[in-house]
Amino acid sequence: MMIWNVDPELIRIGPVAIRYYSLAFLIAFFFGERWCSKFLLEKGFDKDQISKLLNYSIVGTVIGARLGHCLFYEPGYYLTNPLEILYVWKGGLASHGGFAGVAIATWLFNKRVQKINLMWLLDLVAAPALFGGGLIRLGNLMNSEILGRPTNSAFAFVFQRVDNIPRHPAQLYESLGYFTVSLIGLYLYAKFRNTWQTGRFIGFILTFGFLHRFLVEFAKENQVAFESSMFWNMGQVLSIPMIVIGLVLLLYKKPTPKNI
Repeated sequence: MMIWNVDPELIRIGPVAIRYYSLAFLIAFFFGERWCSKFLLEKGFDKDQISKLLNYSIVGTVIGARLGHCLFYEPGYYLTNPLEILYVWKGGLASHGGFAGVAIATWLFNKRVQKINLMWLLDLVAAPALFGGGLIRLGNLMNSEILGRPTNSAFAFVFQRVDNIPRHPAQLYESLGYFTVSLIGLYLYAKFRNTWQTGRFIGFILTFGFLHRFLVEFAKENQVAFESSMFWNMGQVLSIPMIVIGLVLLLYKKPTPKNI
């Protein structure tokens, strides 16, 4: 059993604090930019275009994650108080929305900045996006939030900043799964990007990344009260369409053109 009482702040200088959660986002974006730039440069993109893709991704992640939380987890409150949707510093980000936000941002970049095969671009950003999700879940662990259900397991964590109940470290389970799937995805992309049809890489990430998320939800406490009346919780419900889309992309085979 692990006693967990980590200060969410890594360092504080006067009124300014650097939190592990914020650092997780910075590392995620840095890693994503480094990975994508290598392959974008090979495609003829310049550094300015790569920087714009990063900017689009940052904005898409934050907006998507925030709207995902507000609209799926607390719609009644935020539709009544719409201005508070802008209060990102108060917390409330949803990973499904963040992933969707990255996809939409990639589409907008492709439309407005540099036209290229969209599915190729989505393949490129998929694994880094999931890797970033793993980092964010470590940030949640440092914040002692998104708690697991009570358990007598030897792997239980006691989040003393919340209560003294031994719980599944669900944040850690989710993070490790995301890291595993994304690292496999990065390897597959590096090795087979010139032979696999476009769409298969993002299909792999969506299928196995969100299948893992679906399973981890069984070890989590519900995030909001209305989930107690649901057969599957909101995290699982939102994961299902991601898995279905992933399977379609992963298994779909483009027809071979007939010789004329």
